Amino acid sequence: MTQETILANATLVLPDETVTGAIVLRDGTIAGIDTGKVVPKGAVDCGGDVVAPGLIELHTDNLERHIQPRPKVDWPHNAAILAHDAELASTGITTVFDAMRVGSNPNGKGRYVKYARGLASELLALRAGDALKISHFLHLRAEVCSETLEEELAAFGEEDRVGIVSLMDHTPGQRQFRDLSKLEAYVKGKLSLNDAEFQEHVAQLKELRARNGDRHEAAAVAEAKRFGAVLASHDDTTPEQVAVSAGYGIRIAEFPTTLEAARACHDHAIAVIMGAPNLIRGGSHSGNVAAHDLAAAGHLDILSSDYVPSALLLAAVQLGETWGDMARGMATVTRNPARGVGLEDRGEIAEGMRADLIRFAMRGGVPALRSVWSRGERVA
Repeated sequence: MTQETILANATLVLPDETVTGAIVLRDGTIAGIDTGKVVPKGAVDCGGDVVAPGLIELHTDNLERHIQPRPKVDWPHNAAILAHDAELASTGITTVFDAMRVGSNPNGKGRYVKYARGLASELLALRAGDALKISHFLHLRAEVCSETLEEELAAFGEEDRVGIVSLMDHTPGQRQFRDLSKLEAYVKGKLSLNDAEFQEHVAQLKELRARNGDRHEAAAVAEAKRFGAVLASHDDTTPEQVAVSAGYGIRIAEFPTTLEAARACHDHAIAVIMGAPNLIRGGSHSGNVAAHDLAAAGHLDILSSDYVPSALLLAAVQLGETWGDMARGMATVTRNPARGVGLEDRGEIAEGMRADLIRFAMRGGVPALRSVWSRGERVA
């Protein structure tokens, strides 16, 4: 049976402009677009609300937060996955690449234990059972400062919907945590380590990097190719690090820490992702480059909600206002991430695209989400 919904009298965010018009959703795809304020019989009158593509999230730790809501608490996984899925839908995210760490250090102070293969299987089983509201892919965060990266990557295959593999190098004193005092505050707060335990943690990570780092990087690059996944870097700091990333065939740079690194990424045709919380807060919690500085310099392509799912829409709207171009701002959370990972069927309002859409109105300078559709079905 044909299912049709018409959203009329809406401010449509098209790929390069915003217009007043109507959009026809039929059997999970966008079947038609028209301009004007006419509200056909049976259509939803949006009253001028903004209708934009569903948001696409490439990097979020949100699922891990649901699995472990408190230290040493392992929440029932199916319940956690469903809650995570519903939360993202409620913020306008219709496609997510769920970040899962691969590469464990079972004897370390950081309590890095294996979990990704089992959690991924549980998530994919729920997806196969049509239990999820939105579209899920996997983002494997390959931790090179670890003992078990190679064997954990080997447990995944082409059938696992691995869309991104990112190279994670958390060696103390470089990249995200060049300032060891920032690392100390973060790790002690997260893992409840004392001074001696923190020093042991730092020494252990440095030893792991020296012993395994180069081999693990090579393995992650090879495995990403086997999966057919996009390769991403993480926390590039110098043009030299970016050059290495380019040599690996990296297409996305997550959270470069300096303006120089972001500029070098663009020189190598590598798309730059920055955190929406960084943009909203006005700076990085780690003391690195501010997202708004990269936006002003023209070196910000994609936003990620990172650790606050609701930040994604707010930050995109703020970028649209900053740039004076709402279509450009919204592209950082729709078209740009979709194209960055090779998804050609979503990310913009155009005929034939997936009917993944959001409707919101501005209230007190903040986007208030009214409705969310995934494949034409309302999910929030």
